[in-house]
Amino acid sequence: MAQLPSPNQVNLLKDIFTRFDLDSDGSLTQLELAALFRSVGLKPGDEIEAVLAKMDANGNGSIEFEELVNAILPDFDEEVFVNQDQLMRVFQLFDKDGDGSITPAELAGQMAKMGLPLTYRELNDLMKEIDTNGDGIISFHEFTAILGMPVSEFLGLKIS
Repeated sequence: MAQLPSPNQVNLLKDIFTRFDLDSDGSLTQLELAALFRSVGLKPGDEIEAVLAKMDANGNGSIEFEELVNAILPDFDEEVFVNQDQLMRVFQLFDKDGDGSITPAELAGQMAKMGLPLTYRELNDLMKEIDTNGDGIISFHEFTAILGMPVSEFLGLKIS
């Protein structure tokens, strides 16, 4: 039998839900849900529509808070919330000047400190892979996207 979610788990999820309910209508659209998943280091990818359909109990095309709770809790633990904090701490190790982005020099410097020095070519290839918007720096969103996993895998949903 599944354990009931703790009030703390529900409150954490409610806080996150509210932050991503951009139009404050009490539900998450596909885009809002994708943003929520990305914020905790998950990659929504192409399966977001199938994930939305599995979570959308009333079939209205969006996810209300109750549906999110029923889909994620109680089989969900607080690791995802800790995960975001841990990702931020790792990101900050690379973001030496604290400006919210990682430059190629910061990336190369931290990799060298970790005993993994990069050649110029490796650095350029890595930047091309991570810097998806091509602005020459790595944002927290880009950093978490490269480290994340597909949402369906994280939630244990079988998408056919």
